[in-house]
Amino acid sequence: MALYPMPLVVVGTMIEGKPNWLIAGHVGIIGHDRLMLSSMKNHYTNIGVRENKVLSVNIVDEKLLPKADYVGSVSGFKIDKSEVFSWHIGEFGAPILEESLLVMECHVEDIYETIAFDNFVLEISATLAEESILNAEGKIDYNILKPILFEFPTYSYYKTGDFAGKCLKLDKEKNHE
Repeated sequence: MALYPMPLVVVGTMIEGKPNWLIAGHVGIIGHDRLMLSSMKNHYTNIGVRENKVLSVNIVDEKLLPKADYVGSVSGFKIDKSEVFSWHIGEFGAPILEESLLVMECHVEDIYETIAFDNFVLEISATLAEESILNAEGKIDYNILKPILFEFPTYSYYKTGDFAGKCLKLDKEKNHE
């Protein structure tokens, strides 16, 4: 569990004509255009992911955190979570959180099963970002977005910090001081 904290996301998929939402802390990058969502087999959300082969990955910020925490604390088998968030259907059929400032709509490319988890290999079909989180070059500014991080061993949420330096340039910057 030493790779935590990880970005907290809300996964959205359709089940019986309604969106279902699940917070996930087991999401990772496996390429420039691929993600993997690892979800316990007993999650209600997995039904919709398997059936529709499409889902949304909605980045959680501090404003979205209370609702995200709620949908992670109740099961879709017992509670209808479809109206917790404002949402619309994305271009590829996944429910999109209107309150999330950064969303990826994904297609299931493959499923790798382990004893307790369904691991969905996802192709990113579309990335939707609110203009308010983009810098002058049109790239995501994480100092503005400030995604929430999830740390699994203690079940804690963390705020992202400040800018620490440019990747692969710290040594060059130090030598030019």
